[in-house]
Amino acid sequence: MDRRELLRTGWKIGGLLLGVAAGWTSYEALRPLAGSAIGGRLKVGRVDDVEPGSATFVTEGRLWLANADGAMFALSQRCPHLGCRVPFCESSGRFECPCHGSVFDIDGAYIAGPSPRGMDRYELTLENGLLVADLDKLHPGPDKSDSSSPRPARGPACVQEG
Repeated sequence: MDRRELLRTGWKIGGLLLGVAAGWTSYEALRPLAGSAIGGRLKVGRVDDVEPGSATFVTEGRLWLANADGAMFALSQRCPHLGCRVPFCESSGRFECPCHGSVFDIDGAYIAGPSPRGMDRYELTLENGLLVADLDKLHPGPDKSDSSSPRPARGPACVQEG
C-alpha cells in the first residue's frame, strides 16, 4: 500500500466515523423523552407537612404539593405554555415561569402570561392521613376564564419582566 492509498483509506474511515457520530447525535436529539412522571400512585406527604400559602416540590413525582389556605393541590411542574419547569416563588407566593413569564396562583390558577390555562393537576386523595397523588391521572389546569380574582402577591416577583 502506497502513501496515497493509505491517505484515501484514512479519509474514508474518518468520513464514516463522522457520519456515525452525526447520526447518533441526531437520534439522541430527536428521540422522544421519557414521561415526566413515574406513573402509579405516590404518597406525597401529610396535610400538615405543607404550611398554608406554600408549596413543596416532590422529586419522586416531579410535582408541586401546594397548600392554598387549606385546600391541597398536586400540580405538574411543567408550564402549560411550552413545558418549562415552573418554580414556586417564596417572596410572591406564586408560581412564576422563568421562560416566558406566565404567572400562576398558589392553587395553579392562571394569573398572567402566554399560558393557555392554569397549571395541570394530578388527582390527590387523602388515605390514612397521607396525601396520595395518582400520577396516571393528570387533568388540564383551569381555563383562563375560570380564574377568580387571584390572591394578592405577598411580595416582589422572582421573575422580572422585560
